[in-house]
Amino acid sequence: MERQLITLEGRNKIQAELERLKRVELPQNVQAIAEARAHGDLSENAEFHAAKERQALIASKIAELEAVMANAEVIDPLPTPEGRVVFGAKVTVYDPDADEELSYRIVGQAESDPNNGCVSVSSPIARALLGREEGDEVRFNTPGGARVLEIVEVE
Repeated sequence: MERQLITLEGRNKIQAELERLKRVELPQNVQAIAEARAHGDLSENAEFHAAKERQALIASKIAELEAVMANAEVIDPLPTPEGRVVFGAKVTVYDPDADEELSYRIVGQAESDPNNGCVSVSSPIARALLGREEGDEVRFNTPGGARVLEIVEVE
C-alpha cells in the first residue's frame, strides 16, 4: 500500500481517536451487548442487534485508522522564510469573486476536512498553491469551474 503523507498534528489526532475507540467505545459496546443478551431471546432482541451492528462499525473504524497509521509518513514542515507554501502550511488567500479571505491548511488525505479548512495535498487548490509564495496569484480548475486566488499569508 502507498505511503500517506500526514502532519504530526494529524497523526496525533488519529492516534487519539484510535485510543478512544479501543479504550472507551469498544468496552462500552461490549457492555451493551452483555446487557442486551441478558434480556433473553436474541432473535427478537432489537437492542442486541443494534449493539452488534455498532460493534461492527467500531471494529471497521479501528481497522481503517490502524491502516492509516501503518501507512502514514509523518511530515513535520519547517516554516520557510520566504513565505513559500509547503505541506502542512496554513495559507490565507483572497478570493476576488467572493470578496473574502479564506484560510486553508494543506494536509494529507487521511486528515482532510474541507469544512474545517483542511484540504488534501492532492486537491486542485492545494496543488495550485504548493510552491507558491505570498503575493502570488494562482489559477486552477475545480469541478465548479476556473478560480483565481491571491496568496495573502503563509504560516
